Amino acid sequence: MLSEQSVATVRATLPVVGGAIGEITERFYAGLFAARPELLRDLFNRGNQAAGTQRQALAGSIAAFATHLVERPDERPDAMLGRIAHKHASLGVTAEQYALVHEHLFAAIADVLGEAVTPEVAAAWDEVYWLMANALVAIEKRLHEERGGGGWREWEVVGRVEETADVATFRLRPADGRPAADFRAGQYVSVQVELADGARQIRQYSLSAAPGSPVRQISVKRVPGGGSAPDGEVSNHLHARVHVGDRLRLSAPYGDLVLTGTGTRAPLLLASAGIGVTPMVAMLGQLVDSGHTGPVVVVHGDRSPAEHALRADHETYAGKLPDASVHFWYETDADDSDASHRTGLVDLTDVAVPQGTRAYLCGPLAFMRAVRARLIEKGVAPADIHYEVFGPDLWLAHEG
Repeated sequence: MLSEQSVATVRATLPVVGGAIGEITERFYAGLFAARPELLRDLFNRGNQAAGTQRQALAGSIAAFATHLVERPDERPDAMLGRIAHKHASLGVTAEQYALVHEHLFAAIADVLGEAVTPEVAAAWDEVYWLMANALVAIEKRLHEERGGGGWREWEVVGRVEETADVATFRLRPADGRPAADFRAGQYVSVQVELADGARQIRQYSLSAAPGSPVRQISVKRVPGGGSAPDGEVSNHLHARVHVGDRLRLSAPYGDLVLTGTGTRAPLLLASAGIGVTPMVAMLGQLVDSGHTGPVVVVHGDRSPAEHALRADHETYAGKLPDASVHFWYETDADDSDASHRTGLVDLTDVAVPQGTRAYLCGPLAFMRAVRARLIEKGVAPADIHYEVFGPDLWLAHEG
């Protein structure tokens, strides 16, 4: 891992670099896109760039990785690296692009910190970068190999279902008729669409049907704009322009929020909010198909029953499990006659969580942080709480 000399230098300069990392990443992206505008057009999410969330995620991941190297020099933060690598692999990030990132990132560091970047400091942070970059390249290479090389493939839309006013499900089959490799419940695919201005924007969507189905299924929430933020480019394009018979370009499945280390009797908790329901429904379908007999606590929060996408599947799969308890919270219009419905925001205070539970969370960051804190209070081990963030992973950026 990090050399002894670099550990001392990074430890000494981490407060300065960490304090300026937001400005560094802003200048990094500005320089990168000035030199390579096609990356913003065809690889990076333009909406996240405009909102600044991608800068926050990058800053958080660099600071977290450097802190880990200093505090635990003999360990590698594989969970964090794996999550990033799955995202990069699904987008088609190449090993060569890490050298390009290095060029513009270190130019930004030098620009922001000036004379504070001595040769010793530059060498230490260069070591941090390449430890992270080379680890990601290796993981991404393995992920591609496991999927037969990865790459984009055309899929035909064979079904479309309007789940709610703002969520549509698209069912897809390979356009070339060849079979597709299976996936694991909880994983996602990248979807690339060509927009009106010629940009080929990419977004990730969880697969919302259980593995083993002859079709792939994604459920897409239309993202409205707000204030100065524009409407979601890809989600609105899919809702307005993609119908049965059309084709979409999909990546192979990626993602590390999968049911692992769970026998058929293992206690589980699946908690979601809003469109975070999509991987949870796929997981429930997998549990039904595998004959899971252990306790499963199903938790979901939404604005109303009418806005609860895939609610019928959510309820049906849970009802087929022999030891499942269902807890749905709705801000409005909860059905008082249904014992599983509650009014308000998700609150696990009165929810029984079996000892040894492994928990899987998906939804807005504030929701997942609150659920995680309550689960830890109830005795769930932090290592047994797994999560998926839709969009840039800001969990690390908000730590501390």
